[in-house]
Amino acid sequence: MEDKLSFGNKTYTSRLLLGTGKYPDNETMSEAHAASGTELVTVAIRRVDLSERSGGSLLGHLDKAGVDLLPNTAGCYSAKDAILTAQLARESLDTNIVKLEVIGDEKTLFPDNEELLVAARELVQEGFVVLPYTGDDVVLCKKLQDIGCAAVMPLGAPIGSGLGIRNPYNLRIILEQMEIPVIVDAGVGTASDAAVAMELGCDGVLMNTAVACAKKPVLMAEAMRKAVEAGRLAYKAGRINRKLYATASSPLEGVVRMDD
Repeated sequence: MEDKLSFGNKTYTSRLLLGTGKYPDNETMSEAHAASGTELVTVAIRRVDLSERSGGSLLGHLDKAGVDLLPNTAGCYSAKDAILTAQLARESLDTNIVKLEVIGDEKTLFPDNEELLVAARELVQEGFVVLPYTGDDVVLCKKLQDIGCAAVMPLGAPIGSGLGIRNPYNLRIILEQMEIPVIVDAGVGTASDAAVAMELGCDGVLMNTAVACAKKPVLMAEAMRKAVEAGRLAYKAGRINRKLYATASSPLEGVVRMDD
């Protein structure tokens, strides 16, 4: 019960964060969120009607579920646009937490590091709790931490690719350097990917496509919940060292030997 994830003044039991896009319908989305146990759900501010909160709308479903909203600046290609989008989210949703995205390349959806730093610095100064989506760049993550970001969200692989954790070694270095939470964001394809991220020591996993576009989104959401929980437990338990040769499970001392 004490092993919780915190951002700013918010604390969560679940370490699985989910998105809201690409689901077949809002009802399936709500069922998947419930099956996942998530308590924090990200919403693309530039792609949602913030004035529509009726029962059948996206925000209406999220209000009914009682989850916290994590507005994001998806679709922004400059610091200026990202800052304005975050400000709009704060006014419309009454929250100062934001998942900061500043995209630099339309094909890969990799972040623009320079613009990301500019936007992060400005938003932190304005009192936002900033969670930046970034590449698995150790130096950039350290700069974002120094600016005052509440967490860093390095990608596991390109957004929506489902390729899994492509560079676990960079993630391990980032984890060694960070004093703030590290959330793997993007690239997870199935439950084993989420478990790997957590076994490395990541504080959480954020995903959307892997659940929303699965053949059975609700079932995949349950699988992701269990994978994140299992990976966290395995990390805390501490895995055995890898060895080249076998080691007997039973001790050899005291073994009865048959004389010829």
